[in-house]
Amino acid sequence: MLNNPIFVFGSNLAGRHGAGAALFAMKNHGAVYGCGEGRQGNSYAIPTKGHQIETLPLSQIAEHVKSFLDHAEYCPGTRFHVTPIGTGLAGYSISDIAPLFVGAPDNCIFRDEFGLDWRERA
Repeated sequence: MLNNPIFVFGSNLAGRHGAGAALFAMKNHGAVYGCGEGRQGNSYAIPTKGHQIETLPLSQIAEHVKSFLDHAEYCPGTRFHVTPIGTGLAGYSISDIAPLFVGAPDNCIFRDEFGLDWRERA
């Protein structure tokens, strides 16, 4: 049986959760101000921006997504509700971000914006 879901959101490495999904995570899911990556309360921060709030290149975001996917795989009894990270303030499109999640474990649940067929893309 899966336990309460974890809210997965895009963050910045400084952990300044001041807007969007990051602010929502801090107010509602235990995200910790000043902590820009990883599990916090009932949330998980994936950095899409740097310490100076600059947008990270996709190659760096991919590394952070990989760390998240490793964590999700390690926690098969936990559901992870993944928001479309990087598509708000960081300025990327769903078509930029969705491929980073190809091969995600089944306990990762994605909003409809990711599309129905994104898992099949290789």
